[in-house]
Amino acid sequence: VPAAELIQKMAGDFKKEFQQPAFVPYVKTGVSRERAPISKDWWFVRTASILYRVYKDGPVGTESLRSYYGGRKNRGLKPERFRKASGKVIRTCLQALEKGGYLLRDKAKKGRVVSPKAQGYLEKSAAEIQKHLVEILKQREEAELKIETQKQLSKEEQELREAFKKQKEEEHRAHEAEKKKHEKPHAQAPPKPDAGGGAKA
Repeated sequence: VPAAELIQKMAGDFKKEFQQPAFVPYVKTGVSRERAPISKDWWFVRTASILYRVYKDGPVGTESLRSYYGGRKNRGLKPERFRKASGKVIRTCLQALEKGGYLLRDKAKKGRVVSPKAQGYLEKSAAEIQKHLVEILKQREEAELKIETQKQLSKEEQELREAFKKQKEEEHRAHEAEKKKHEKPHAQAPPKPDAGGGAKA
């Protein structure tokens, strides 16, 4: 399933389960960003994204996640330079996921890995999204088929109208021809007598 769809669904679930830190409305996600995120729920989206990233690349640590979510900093006339993302934000996300039972510490490789709970949750969420996308695709196909059927019916209706119009025109022409055939020519009127009453002497 698309990662963006899965992350958005998890962010909605985490919004009901977790409480975001108090500093979230006032901070940026890193020094490479000029402003704080516009979305009020960005911390939940970042938490969901981190869980997905650990699932894909785990075990991962804070520094690797800082590099992944980093970006180029605009330094004015100087060349841009890469800067890592905020470690504080990432640590609060990891701590919330650990507390919720979604992440486990891998002491051997010094990083976090997804727990069996997170594995099942991700698979269940992906299945729900896939089912939803299949339903949307089916509805879209039905709508397109309905539109195509309407177009076909409209085309057939237009053809019937043209045929009916042509038939009416032919009937009218035949009627006019029959009418002219049965009409008799008018007799010529006799010449009028001379107004003078005869020839002059």
